[in-house]
Amino acid sequence: MRCGEAGAPLGSMQGSRVLDAAAVGQALRQVIARSEITTSRALIAAGDAVASFRVMSFPRSATDADIDAAVKTQLDLGTSKMAHRHLEVPAAPDERSVFAAVWDRAQVAAIAEAIRLAGLEAAAVDLKSLCVARALTRDSCIFVDLTSAPAEVVLIDQHVPRVWHAFSAGTNGDLAQSTFDALKPVLGFSGRYGRGGFGPGSPIVVRADPPLATGVATKLEELTARGVLAVEAPARVDPAVRFVPYLTCLGLILRRSG
Repeated sequence: MRCGEAGAPLGSMQGSRVLDAAAVGQALRQVIARSEITTSRALIAAGDAVASFRVMSFPRSATDADIDAAVKTQLDLGTSKMAHRHLEVPAAPDERSVFAAVWDRAQVAAIAEAIRLAGLEAAAVDLKSLCVARALTRDSCIFVDLTSAPAEVVLIDQHVPRVWHAFSAGTNGDLAQSTFDALKPVLGFSGRYGRGGFGPGSPIVVRADPPLATGVATKLEELTARGVLAVEAPARVDPAVRFVPYLTCLGLILRRSG
């Protein structure tokens, strides 16, 4: 397994959005060459800022046609600029649940164009939150990603993202407090959620590089009344791989391998 990383060229991206596909493609081409990666196919993890998602539940008796119609009714924005799809996810015994996403076609096309200009074939595009949820060892938790800009919070239940939120970490000089402030709407959602495996004992899992300082983790535990843990190495991953920075990529590999 080979890994490589590099920052996006100045002005080429805004958060997860590609503004200059040529510049991003050139940077990717250089990373691939430097890392001695020879594959020609790419699995892409797109940031959640380019999409919106929700988990929808239906009676067990609902047919595929019923679900397709309901998803289209709720997510079809009446414009060709947006596209949507859904996939079935774990549900209660008397229900069927789907993870439904709607995304900006132009943004996904810009990502795919950057991949093409890097000399690769875009085989599939997945949401970052889905990839992370797949790779985490905890099936239900609140995931806090302090390595992204802006930082992100995702409530995950049974390895399925339920809500995503972005925030600026540490802007007031107090990382624990700013993270807790960002967690409030997610914690509020969890209090109303009341289903699946997520509950009061589900921890906060923090992705930080370098790791979160002990004092910050302790204060965040006190503020949230939840355990705060560092990301753990996913199963079946080469110990030499730095799993914290490459967690999202590992989730893409798990998608491919099932």
